[in-house]
Amino acid sequence: MNIVLTRFDRIATLWFAVALIGFCLFPWYLLEDGLFSFEWLADGYPFDTDYAPALFLLMQGEKLWLAPLVLVFAIAAPAVVAARTDARYGTLLIMAGGVGLLWLAAQGFSIGIRGFNAEWLSTLFGELGDRQFGMGYGALLFAAACLFFITTGLASRGAVNGDVFVVGAIGFIIAIVTAFIFFPIVNMLSSAVTDDQGLFSLSEFFRKFSDSKIWSLGCVTGERTCGVAWNSLFLALLVGFFTTALGLVFALVATRSGIRQASLLRPLTVLPIITPPFVIGLAIILLFGLSGSVTTFIADLLGIQPTRWVYGLPGIFIAQLLSFTPIAFLVLIGVVEGVSPSMEEASQTLRASKWQTFKTVSLPLMRPGLANAFLLGFIESMADFGNPLVLGGNYDVLSTEIFFSIVGAQNDQGRAAVLAIVLLLFTLTAFYAQRRWLGQKSFVTKTGKGDSGVHTVLPRRVLLPCWIIALSWATFTLVVYGMIVYGSFVDVWGLNNTLTFKHYIQAFGVVIDDNGLRLKGAAWDSFLTTLQIAATAAPITAVVGLITAFLLVRQNFAAKGAFEFGTMLSFAIPGTVIGVSYILAFNVPPIELTGTGIILIISFVFRNMPVGVRAGIASMSQLDKSLDEASLTLGASTWRTFTRIILPLMKSAIVAAMVFSFVRAMTAISAVIFLVSAEYDMATSYIIGRVENNDYGIAIAYSTVLIVVMLSIVSIMQLLVGRTTTSRRAGAAGAEQ
Repeated sequence: MNIVLTRFDRIATLWFAVALIGFCLFPWYLLEDGLFSFEWLADGYPFDTDYAPALFLLMQGEKLWLAPLVLVFAIAAPAVVAARTDARYGTLLIMAGGVGLLWLAAQGFSIGIRGFNAEWLSTLFGELGDRQFGMGYGALLFAAACLFFITTGLASRGAVNGDVFVVGAIGFIIAIVTAFIFFPIVNMLSSAVTDDQGLFSLSEFFRKFSDSKIWSLGCVTGERTCGVAWNSLFLALLVGFFTTALGLVFALVATRSGIRQASLLRPLTVLPIITPPFVIGLAIILLFGLSGSVTTFIADLLGIQPTRWVYGLPGIFIAQLLSFTPIAFLVLIGVVEGVSPSMEEASQTLRASKWQTFKTVSLPLMRPGLANAFLLGFIESMADFGNPLVLGGNYDVLSTEIFFSIVGAQNDQGRAAVLAIVLLLFTLTAFYAQRRWLGQKSFVTKTGKGDSGVHTVLPRRVLLPCWIIALSWATFTLVVYGMIVYGSFVDVWGLNNTLTFKHYIQAFGVVIDDNGLRLKGAAWDSFLTTLQIAATAAPITAVVGLITAFLLVRQNFAAKGAFEFGTMLSFAIPGTVIGVSYILAFNVPPIELTGTGIILIISFVFRNMPVGVRAGIASMSQLDKSLDEASLTLGASTWRTFTRIILPLMKSAIVAAMVFSFVRAMTAISAVIFLVSAEYDMATSYIIGRVENNDYGIAIAYSTVLIVVMLSIVSIMQLLVGRTTTSRRAGAAGAEQ
C-alpha cells in the first residue's frame, strides 16, 4: 500500500510542477504567429502582454480574472506535501483540479475578444474594457495539470482498482473527445437556434429548418428540382444500395469463384481509396462531359448534338459508385470469408443445392456485413463534397449547400448549422435503422473449435453474372484511371490534345541556379504542407486510437458503453458537419484555432480515430490476457505493461492505423475545405480551386502525383505488415505452432 501511495505523491508533485510552469513561465494566450512560433522568447518576454505568462499579467494588473486560479495551488500544495496516509490526499487533488477547470471554462466562455460575451454580464459588472484570446502554452499546461489532478485523486480513492495510468488515460480520452467532438457539435446546435443578434430564437431555427429549398418536393409534383435534403437522401440510398451490391459481387468473385486470376481484381477495388474523392469526377468529365471522349465519339457517330447529361444526378452517382465501392468490398470480403464452411457443407450434406445453400445459409450470415457496407456507402455519399461540387450542375445536395452558405455571398452560419443538423439527422437515422434491421439475432459462425472446411464455389447462376459485372466494372475503372493519367499530359482537353509536361512543370517545377535547388512549382507549398500535417496527425491518431482500444478491451469501468460511443461518434458524423462545427466552435476563445495548422491536425485525428480504435481492438483481442497478468504479477505497472508488452505485439495494427490515417489526411476534402487558410492550404483544396477556375490540367496532374504517392505508401505498408492468409494450410500451420 505504501508503494502505491508513494507513486501518487510523486505524480501529484509532477503535475503541480507542470501547473506552476504553465502559470509562471509560458505565454498564457495563443500567439499571433502560431503555437509553434518561438519569437516571443526574444520579443519583450515575459512582460509584453501579448506573450506574458499569467503570473506576469497579474503582476502588471492585466487580465485580473485569472487571479482565482491561484487557489488551485493553494488547494493542491497540501496534497503534495501531505503524509502518505493522509485521507485528504485524493479529496484535495480532486478539489484543486475541479476548481481550476471550472474557472478556466467559466472565464473562457464569459470573456471573449470584445469583452464580455453575454449582455447580462455587461449589465451586472459594467463594460469590461479588456479582452482575451484563446488558450496558449501556459493555459494548456495548466488545464492538463488540473485534469490529471482529478484523475490522480480519483485513482487514490480506488477508481478502476486505483490504477493511475488507466484512470488518467480514461480522463484524457474523455477530455479530448468532449473538447473536439461533443463541444463543436453542441456549439453548432446552439448556433442553429440563435438569430443574427446572437439571441436564442426557436422561431429562427424553424424558419430556416422548414425552408422550401431544403424540403421541397418539386420534382415529385412536376417542378424542376427537389429540395437539397431529398436530393441528398435519394442519392445516398442509391449509392448505398449499389455500392453494397457491387462490393458483394467483387467479394464473391475474389473468394468464391475458384479462379486464381480473381485475385487480380483486388488492386482495382482498392485503388479509388487512395484517390482524392473529386478526381473521379474529373475523369468522368473527361469521358462524358460536353467535350468528353465518349460524348464526342457518340455525337459524331450518330450525328447528334453533344449534351451536358453527365452534370447532375447521373454524374454524381457514377463518380460516387466508383469512389465508394472499394469501401464496401473491404467490409464484405472479411464477412464472406468469415462464413463457416462447415455450415455450408452441412447444408449440402442435407441435399441442398449450391443455390439453396447460398440463398438460405451463406447470404443470411452476411447480413451484418451488408448492413455495415450499406451504412458506409450511405454516410460517405451524404458527406461527399468533391464530386457534387465538380459534377453537381443543378442537382444541389446538403454538403455543397453547407459550403456555399458559409463561403458564398450568403455568409449565413445559422443556415449552414441547420443544414448540418439535417445531414446529421439522416446519418444517425441510418445508424438506428441498421441496428433495428440487425436486431438481436446472432450471426456467429466461428467458435473456439477448429473449422477445416472449404468454402463452396458459387453456383453457376450466381457466378456468371458476378463475373460479367466484376469484369465490366474493373474495365471501366481502368479506363477512368487511364483518363486521369492521360488527361494530365493533354494541353487543353477537347481543344488541343497535344501531349505535354507543362502541367507537371507548372505544379511541381524545380529550378537549379546559383542559389541551389528551388521549388518553383505552384503546388509545392500545398503539397509540402499536406505532407507535414498528415505525417503529424497519423502517429497521434494511432496513439489515441490504441490507448482507447486498450481501455475498451482490457479494462472494466463505469459507463464503458457510453465511453465507446463517444470515441466512435466522429465516424457517424460526416466530414462536412465536422468542418462547420469546428469553424463555429474554434473561431473564438477559449479554444481559438481557426486559420492554424493545429485545427487541421485535430480534425484529422478525431475524424480517423475510430479506425485506430477498431484496428487496436481487433489486434488486441488476439492477445491473451495472461500476458498482461504475468507482467502485472511481476510488479510492472500498467503503463510499463502497455508500452513493453502490448505495443510491441501490435506493430501491424499501429502501422495500419498510421498509414490509413496518413492516406485519409492526404486525400480528405469535406472537412478540410472549411478549415484551410492562406498559410495552411491543403492539396485537395488547392486542386478544388484549380477546378473552379477550369484549370483541369494542373488539377489532374496534381491528382496523379497524389495517387502515385499514396500507392507507394500503401505498397510500403504491405511490405512492412505483410498479408494475412486464411487458407486451411495457414490455419494448420498456426495450429502446429
